Amino acid sequence: MKKIESFQVNHLKLKRGIYVSRKDAVTDSIITTFDIRMKEPNKEPVINTAELHAIEHLGATFLRNHPVYSKLTIYFGPMGCRTGFYVIFKGDLKSEDVTDIIKEMFLFIMNYKGEIPGADAASCGNYLDMNLPMAKYEAAIFYNEILCNLKKENLNYPE
Repeated sequence: MKKIESFQVNHLKLKRGIYVSRKDAVTDSIITTFDIRMKEPNKEPVINTAELHAIEHLGATFLRNHPVYSKLTIYFGPMGCRTGFYVIFKGDLKSEDVTDIIKEMFLFIMNYKGEIPGADAASCGNYLDMNLPMAKYEAAIFYNEILCNLKKENLNYPE
């Protein structure tokens, strides 16, 4: 079987950042999948499920309510390896095109106060597995250490 594109990225060289994972044609449009890599694979501890789940709820809610990106967002969700998230936007985009919205989303998450949207039994299949303080902590680390200091190596997959 052919190895899928995301498995062909050398995870031993991958830094934290925002990467174009793939581009797909859907009828007459292009959608772009981004790899939001919060942890260096195989070097840092992964994100625990409770904070990953809370970030998912907050990030998806933020994007789906954004005045511009609500119409451009296809999907936001965690990677199975728990080192980050995938976000899919309508458009033929590059990493540099989405840095502002990703910064805005992580700023929203790290400063969020109140109940996590959708964190109840009627809205979520595992609503008890959420940790808002740790989600805010993980978001703040990524925002302050990476998003506020983006370099070429944080926006382009390693060769």
